[in-house]
Amino acid sequence: MKEQSIILTWPDHAQLTALVESQRFKKNGYDTQAFQRLAGELARAQLVASQDIPPDVVTMDSHICVRDLDSSETLSFTLSWPDRSDPGNGRINVLAPLGMALLGCRVGQEVEWPVPNGMRRLRVEQVISQPENPSAPEAC
Repeated sequence: MKEQSIILTWPDHAQLTALVESQRFKKNGYDTQAFQRLAGELARAQLVASQDIPPDVVTMDSHICVRDLDSSETLSFTLSWPDRSDPGNGRINVLAPLGMALLGCRVGQEVEWPVPNGMRRLRVEQVISQPENPSAPEAC
């Protein structure tokens, strides 16, 4: 799939960059490749001020609704910082392949990421809430 431009707020970019830098010389912790992939995402991002982020962009701590393009199932979760991730409660770690794939995407964009038996494809259907543009949560 062709890489699409992603949009990030300056504060999210700064915090994510600090996260990458904090792991640069550590031998343990999260997978080194995850941090390298995140650094690549950060390098290609278009940066905007928090108040200028469009409401249809997936930012950190956004609650979103996606559609699985193979099963048509809809899923809802929150893009989370590593220390607050909880997959069982729908909080997806930004360092996970799915989290990185969704970071900075807009409603309507499709992402794919590797799973043990192939690739999985999702389309961002809705940004239910976003810290920069809080709104009343709606079901997806």
